[in-house]
Amino acid sequence: MTLSTRSAVLSLYMLVFRIARAWQAQTGIMSDTEAERKYIVQEARTLFRQNQQLTDQESIRRCIEECEARIEIGLHYRIPYPRATYLPPLGLATQKGRKLRGQQRLRKQAKPVYLQSHDET
Repeated sequence: MTLSTRSAVLSLYMLVFRIARAWQAQTGIMSDTEAERKYIVQEARTLFRQNQQLTDQESIRRCIEECEARIEIGLHYRIPYPRATYLPPLGLATQKGRKLRGQQRLRKQAKPVYLQSHDET
């Protein structure tokens, strides 16, 4: 990991914890606020630790982009949870003669950047 990449990752990590500290739930209920703060911290720790061993610059760049996207979406909509994608199973049109493998590839390509770290549901 280069020095600039390391500093970018650490600044994002600190930014997430600053956001969690100042987070207020839309409902205004303190228990909701605490639950959402706890979720933000837990999700950040899990994802950053999961990607701690990455050495490929392209993979690191994709993770940084995902983190930035999730921060922007969370702050804009005031919802800390990732937004769901509404793509039903086998919902992409297939061409004549294509198999399920093509569907899986298309679904992977249709997955938004802010959900790359989550498994396919």
